[in-house]
Amino acid sequence: MIRKLSKYLEQKEYDFRKSFGHDITDPVERKRSVQHVRWLDHGILRVFWHNVAEFAPGAYRSNHPDHKRLSGFHKQGIKTVLNLRGEQLQPHYLFEEESCKQLGLTLVNVKMAARKAPSVDALVRLMDAFDTIEHPFVVHCKSGADRTGLAATLYLMLQEGQPIEVARKQLSFRFLHIRRTETGILDHFLDVYAARNATSPIPVDQWIKEEYDRAALIKSFRHKQENLRFWQGWR
Repeated sequence: MIRKLSKYLEQKEYDFRKSFGHDITDPVERKRSVQHVRWLDHGILRVFWHNVAEFAPGAYRSNHPDHKRLSGFHKQGIKTVLNLRGEQLQPHYLFEEESCKQLGLTLVNVKMAARKAPSVDALVRLMDAFDTIEHPFVVHCKSGADRTGLAATLYLMLQEGQPIEVARKQLSFRFLHIRRTETGILDHFLDVYAARNATSPIPVDQWIKEEYDRAALIKSFRHKQENLRFWQGWR
């Protein structure tokens, strides 16, 4: 009963969020969309908290920037914005798209998830973006903690040649990533690769394209979570 109610409320919230921001050129809709970004998308928190860091030469990470911050990035010399939230008919994306056009920034979209195992398709598109985007660039998701952390980790491994032990520090509490939640599936993704690489070295891009099994990853993560809950309950 509680689970059904929870799912019902989640769906209602999802539908409510999707009812905004379909046309920010309309004055009334634009005002509603501004409030949507500020409160429902937690933009108010990002006014003072930016979660910004340069993780490699010419490569920056951040939470979702507003127009003022995008303008600052532009003045700083940033050429490309890599958006990991994907292209959406939602206020946060439409305002970002508008700002990038006004500022002359190239907007590249790759849709990834923070609480789900990454798909091969999304990972390949992300790696292709790393190979083609103009530097300097900034990569962001919503909070700059989870999806951005994984992207920065992969970038350091693929573009900077860093070992996974060093690169994966981008996915840490330093950027407010919390491993012991559903976002821990991103850590598990790296754990599985690290274990495979330890037995016989293989580049992470090759592993993703040839061996990575998303379904198996999800199954092993769920098993890991169940064991963790069991032992926590036992203690």
